[in-house]
Amino acid sequence: MPCERKPMRYGHSEGHTEVCFDDQGKFIVTCGNDGDVRIWEGLDDDDPKFITVGEKAYSLALKNGKLVTASSNNTVQIHTFPDGDPDGILTRFTTNATHVTFNSSGSKVGAGSSDFMIKVVEVSDSSQQKTLRGHEAPVLSVTFDPKDDFLASSSCDGSVVVWNIEEQTQVISWPLLQKTNDVSNAKSLCRLAWQPKTFLAVPVDTKVHLYERGSWDHVSSLSDDLLTQPINVLAWSQCGQFLAAGSVGGSLTVWDVNSKLCVERQKHEKGFTVCGLAWHPSGSQIAYTDTEGCLGLLDGLSTSTSDASTTKPVKDYDDLFDDDDDGLMDEGLSDNNSPVKKPVAGDDDDDDDFLMPATGRVRNRGAILDDENSLDTGSLKLGQDKFGDDDDTGSAVVPAAAPLVPLRPVYEGPLPTPPQKAFQPGSTPAHLTHRFMMWNSVGIVRGYNDEQDNAIDVEFHDTAVHHAMHLTNSLGHTMADISQEAVLLACPSTDELASKLQCLHFSSWDTNKEWMVDLPKDEDARALCLGQGWAAVATSTLILRLFSIGGVQREIFSLPGPVVCMAGHGEQLLVVYHRATGFDGEQALGVQLLQFGQRKRQLINGEPLPLSHKSYLSWLGFTAEGTPCYVDSDGVVRMLNRSLGNTWTPVCNTRETCKSKSDHYWVVGVHENPQQLRCIPCKGSRYPPTLPRPAVAILPFKLPLCQTTTEKGQMEEQFWRSVLFHNHYSFLSSSGYEIDEEGQSRSQKEQQELLMKMFALSCKLDREFRSMELAEMMTHNAVTLAIRYASRSRRMALAQRLSELALEKANQIQEEGPGEQEEEPQYCSIRRTSGKSAPLGGSAGKPNKSPVLKPLAPRPKSKTQSTLLQMTGTKAANRKTQEDTDPVAVQQKQPEVPPPASPADNTENKRPKTGFQLWLEENRKNITADHPDLEETDVIKEAMGRFRTLSAEERLSWTERAKGQTGDAADLKKRKRTDGGGGDVENENGQAETDENSAKKKKSLDASSKLSAFAFNKS
Repeated sequence: MPCERKPMRYGHSEGHTEVCFDDQGKFIVTCGNDGDVRIWEGLDDDDPKFITVGEKAYSLALKNGKLVTASSNNTVQIHTFPDGDPDGILTRFTTNATHVTFNSSGSKVGAGSSDFMIKVVEVSDSSQQKTLRGHEAPVLSVTFDPKDDFLASSSCDGSVVVWNIEEQTQVISWPLLQKTNDVSNAKSLCRLAWQPKTFLAVPVDTKVHLYERGSWDHVSSLSDDLLTQPINVLAWSQCGQFLAAGSVGGSLTVWDVNSKLCVERQKHEKGFTVCGLAWHPSGSQIAYTDTEGCLGLLDGLSTSTSDASTTKPVKDYDDLFDDDDDGLMDEGLSDNNSPVKKPVAGDDDDDDDFLMPATGRVRNRGAILDDENSLDTGSLKLGQDKFGDDDDTGSAVVPAAAPLVPLRPVYEGPLPTPPQKAFQPGSTPAHLTHRFMMWNSVGIVRGYNDEQDNAIDVEFHDTAVHHAMHLTNSLGHTMADISQEAVLLACPSTDELASKLQCLHFSSWDTNKEWMVDLPKDEDARALCLGQGWAAVATSTLILRLFSIGGVQREIFSLPGPVVCMAGHGEQLLVVYHRATGFDGEQALGVQLLQFGQRKRQLINGEPLPLSHKSYLSWLGFTAEGTPCYVDSDGVVRMLNRSLGNTWTPVCNTRETCKSKSDHYWVVGVHENPQQLRCIPCKGSRYPPTLPRPAVAILPFKLPLCQTTTEKGQMEEQFWRSVLFHNHYSFLSSSGYEIDEEGQSRSQKEQQELLMKMFALSCKLDREFRSMELAEMMTHNAVTLAIRYASRSRRMALAQRLSELALEKANQIQEEGPGEQEEEPQYCSIRRTSGKSAPLGGSAGKPNKSPVLKPLAPRPKSKTQSTLLQMTGTKAANRKTQEDTDPVAVQQKQPEVPPPASPADNTENKRPKTGFQLWLEENRKNITADHPDLEETDVIKEAMGRFRTLSAEERLSWTERAKGQTGDAADLKKRKRTDGGGGDVENENGQAETDENSAKKKKSLDASSKLSAFAFNKS
């Protein structure tokens, strides 16, 4: 059914526009946002007659010389046609009517309204009205059954309802649509159409459902691979065989209902939404209108399939992607069809050319050929980018050939996905007159672009950072970012002006608080972000430019693909870009993570960014603690897991808390401690309006582990979430930041408690192997508790294995010592609680001529000491002075024979010996006899090697002997702490030794446990 698409012409002001033909097909009648009804004698009529019906006209219907309109004064009026004389008001609503329609005979009018009501009115006597109540949101469309028994309606409440007009009751309701709160927010107008025979056609997303009158069964669906956006309006031909559909992306499709095949595909020349559709009574033309107020016409449609029974043979499907087959695209072009312009993606950006194979195959669906078995494969169509702004891409039609030739194979493989455009995370779409240009943890940047002014408002959450600012947006900035130091703005280039980057550096200490940079010619800013002391902008030429916050140009490098978005935090820069063309609805994105600072490095180098199936990226940023995270359009929040090789872990699904399909959460910030996802709930939309000011909600995190309803699953989820959300401590400390040591020790305590609970649960379920697996993740101190639990519950085999594990962990702690000894002159067996070494205190930092085997002094600022060792001021001061005055005594002490020493030596060196130290004291002479020339460090290394060769039982016995020597130190310590207040260091040696021993022991064991001194004894 090849047809000609006539050029569009201006009809009404921008906004919703509708169209119909009169009964004879002489006139095209349109109504629009300007409140006029225009009567055209043809598309070429330059002076159409018009009737003003109100401020706005929302809908019209024409039959039997009666013109019915729904206008903004909440009335449904009648005018005579074609004279245009007022003929009275048919009915009124409390708000505006949204759609009006005649029944087949023209005796009744049905009207739906934004006040949720539907009225059926007799044209001859408007007092004869029936009101249909039951919808819970504005009505989108109404249509009469051919026999006038029923009326079908669709509504923003998501339902399509069939009503019995006489009884004013619902016959059936189908929940087919997304819920919205208003017609203006609806994804589709869902204009229903009842076939002149039996079928009710309902547009559901990109398909048309056909329901049979009477049985109300869903008998079939009409679909087309080229349709990627929701269908807006439907219209039947008078013969009832053909159904035309107009979609949001500007596609026009005609199906033959008998064969269920698509017989015509056309595309709006500018890709605007089609919102009105009408068949000429002869079936040879379709008039259509768009949301910009323009009128178009498809001419030369044939309502019989005989002339479309054959098709020109097409080259082999492999050739569709060859470089030299442009002839295929040009063969069918005729002068009266709109010429095919250079089919470049998006806004004619050069950087998007990689999405275009040389055939001219356009980004969304390409050159699609009908199924080879169908009778009407008469058209080879060119689709058009669904994000396209101004391409006049037309439709190339291959004329039918005379003889029927067997068809060669056609390409039926996966189809490329339109790549998502670049965006600023935390911004709403740029086409809105009032929008958020940025909402992050520092503040909010709003943009206003209406008739009155073009301005930008900057507001800070904490006014101590800076007061609010109002800026005139004379340059037309469309992108923004805001940090504690500056506001960064960028505007696209125009024909005369270059793309500009403007920075308001409000934290500058000098008087010049603003700088501006012009980007080179033909280079547009696509994404920008701010970090600590730097700004970055990614451009259309695949270049990323770095600037200092004061305006000095810094490094510049190329990106592997067109940028999607960027985020900055401190010294980190996160960039997401298109690494390739995605297929079948998938986006193929890559991610780079760079760290500046003293040593600049790339932490993630172009890894693929994982997204949910057929989704796109909707937010990118960092947690307040500096961990990269992002959200996709399916609402899945993913966070970087640095401890698992920089993998991405899903930590929340915002869709789980949405009440309706059309509700979404708009993320504005993520916190790891406390665990909070800060976002704005949006009803019936993906983003919030600027007014009224949106309220921020807080969502919890939940890892998608299996069986989280069970006790085991809940504890596993809590444990791994705690591990993931506290990774930032080690990252921050390794990057040289101060960290909250109390918070870190709290998190470790929480993790060990969860492991103990899971251990106990596994023991109860007789899962001893699983218990052992859990114990391997515990610290040495928690394992001793597990040993006690196992022996109490008579699980001796498990307790035995746990004791071997405890010994291994003790040895691992000791093995850390010699490794550190090369850098630090003293042997240390204190278990580190974090990746970052604490500074050494006291005499430990001084150079020793002969290293000796002794534990390190307790550090005054140690990570765990603030909670474990409540050292008093006098004691700490005494020790400090004695360390400074008597370093020689410390150095000369011989470890194998501990004599009664000075109080300084007692407080410095006495701590519970480990099994290895005890073994070394007894075997030192043998080692020195074997190797007399060894240094002290080498003696210890040799001793470690020999100790490891002992059997597990022997090592355990040494460990127990060592513990036996200081078994009841804890009780003595408790007594002394309660009695002694500040405590005098000059006590007798024994008491001071006991006190210090127990203090050191407490440090090495878990403070959270009162049972930490216990060790399993085989006897």
